[in-house]
Amino acid sequence: MKVYDGKEIRNVGLVGHGHSGKTMLTAALLYTTGATNRLTTPDEGNTITDFDDDEMARKITISSALAFAEWKKIKVNLLDTPGYNIFINDTLGALVAADAALVLVDGVAGVEVQTEKVWAFANDYRLPRAIIVNKLDRERSSFDRALESVQSNFGRTAIPIQLPIGAERDFKGVIDLIEMKAYTYAPDGNGKGQELAIPGEMADAAQKAHEALVEMVAEGNDALMEEFFDKGTLAPEQILEGLRGAVREMRVFPVLCASALHNIGSDLILSFVLDNFPAPVDRGAIDAHSNGNEVARKVSDSEPASLFVFKTIADPFAGRVSYFRVWSGVVKNDANLYNPHKSATERLAHIGCLMGKTITPVTELHAGDIGAVAKLKDTLTGDTLCDKASPVEYERVKLAEPSIAYAIEAKSRQDEDRMGNAVHKILEEDQSLRFYRDPQTKEFLLAGCGQQHVEIIVSRLKKKYGVEVSLKAPKIPYRETVRGKADVQGRHKKQTGGHGQFGDCWIRVEPLPRGGNFEFVSEIFGGSIPKNYIPAVEKGIIDAAGKGYLAGYPMVDFRVTVYDGSYHDVDSSELAFKLAARKAFKNAMLEAKPSLLEPIMNVEIQAPVEYAGDLMGDLNGRRGRISGMETKGSTQFLRAQVPMAEMLNYQNDLTSMTQGRASFTMELDHYDYVPQPQAEKIIAAAKAAKTGEEEEEE
Repeated sequence: MKVYDGKEIRNVGLVGHGHSGKTMLTAALLYTTGATNRLTTPDEGNTITDFDDDEMARKITISSALAFAEWKKIKVNLLDTPGYNIFINDTLGALVAADAALVLVDGVAGVEVQTEKVWAFANDYRLPRAIIVNKLDRERSSFDRALESVQSNFGRTAIPIQLPIGAERDFKGVIDLIEMKAYTYAPDGNGKGQELAIPGEMADAAQKAHEALVEMVAEGNDALMEEFFDKGTLAPEQILEGLRGAVREMRVFPVLCASALHNIGSDLILSFVLDNFPAPVDRGAIDAHSNGNEVARKVSDSEPASLFVFKTIADPFAGRVSYFRVWSGVVKNDANLYNPHKSATERLAHIGCLMGKTITPVTELHAGDIGAVAKLKDTLTGDTLCDKASPVEYERVKLAEPSIAYAIEAKSRQDEDRMGNAVHKILEEDQSLRFYRDPQTKEFLLAGCGQQHVEIIVSRLKKKYGVEVSLKAPKIPYRETVRGKADVQGRHKKQTGGHGQFGDCWIRVEPLPRGGNFEFVSEIFGGSIPKNYIPAVEKGIIDAAGKGYLAGYPMVDFRVTVYDGSYHDVDSSELAFKLAARKAFKNAMLEAKPSLLEPIMNVEIQAPVEYAGDLMGDLNGRRGRISGMETKGSTQFLRAQVPMAEMLNYQNDLTSMTQGRASFTMELDHYDYVPQPQAEKIIAAAKAAKTGEEEEEE
């Protein structure tokens, strides 16, 4: 395979809301360039970039994928990214490898919730971008309506450089507003436009749109503005030059037309990418760290070699496959590079370029290119590999914490033995997952970005690693505390002939502020309890508090002061004082007003404005308190504090309330008292469960 230098490369991320056509457009672009020999669709289940079993079954992109093509002797690396909220972290992680983005907008739906989110990602990465109004062949599609949606969300600098010829089923071509030419496309979907004159009925609309484009391009360029005022227009080559600068400086976001399904406009999109998006070497220096100091590394072959691993695929047969972007230098096959984060050296055997799941071998990759390598020992997503003589580390991508957790249970003993290793491999692949054991409930929890996310992981465990597990809602980690004070005695006395057991202590119990956990204070003076027995009193209290009083949940946020007691020279022991302390704790609970605490979550919901009223009403019904509201464009951000117990099925409810157009994040904020009606139900359920367990033991 040919080796390309940094000037001959374009790295482009395809982003947008789910079902806006990113995977189909990727397939169309590959077919148009000749990289593939037929135009495949997701409905056929065999597109280049949706190759995972779950992706083919669900017909959605779950994980970012790579493909490459050559157009006019330039290599175009295409990153096809997920568009649904529960997989959007993968998009954020992949865009670090892009130098520009094509933002797809559905010609029927316009800008949707995730479109705004990926636009914000592109802003964060400072990526030049263009907007593709796709699916203009669909019934009820409208370029004008979609453009209005784009401009209301992203501003007037989103300006058309093309107009569609025909609408819905009759969409057959586009008008190029820069050179004022029209192109129509054959029904066979070869993606090559045939040039012709602008249709007479569209001449006025095209001229008006051309003038608006010229004015927008000239606006940020003094020399072009002067020319525009002088002659009233600009030559096509001046428009092209001005547009290139405006796109790269993110002053203008061109809007193009397409039907990926019928391969209309693909050749013009590819030419636009080559003419207007920056090559990697145009990007400037990249911020990094070296031995604790901030440094900048130029995207250049002349710099020491360095690469950043932005994605890991765990394959049960091929092993670990690492996707990387070469930031500097030339990375050669069989190179030995150093991982500063792991203090390990890796050998890059058989590097290559990705075409979906296939790695095409190459001898070397130059600064700015994207590649893959299999079977790195220690390197994972977010790690940097570099020349050991010139160490450098690039910043990792910060992903949002998972919003929902499920208890995961192996179906058999054999599954249990293999589950840990299989989950560990999947965690290497998907860094937005968390897997941990709740110390209180003793359950294994798998946390992800939504129910469907976790279900797909369970499916992968079975298909890839032969591990079957079941999912269930996690137990709520309730806690207990005290609201009042108590001053009590705990006395343990047992005579069995020979040595007996004797321990006696007086304790005070009082509440602490939330988060105070547990404090133990000794005020023993004069030896009423020998010093060597005081730790036994503390341990007895801790043991009793760990088992709770009301419903078996750990007791927190209280202070115990032991201030008096008595002992026996022969019969006293650590065990006796530990048992006395347990009795003292139980006696204290009769007076100290024990109460249940529940976890309260900080919840942030992102949804179209029209759903705000319904969402607020629903949160109030879940005992939630609205803590803030903010509107950005057509999106409403709602912040609330809601008990965890009310949020276990929220993902499904939110999807049905908003037709899947909303997303939410959730994290623990604090614990608060459970209202009496709910507390009574929880206590009754705990007692019933305990009775059931005792009957089973009998």
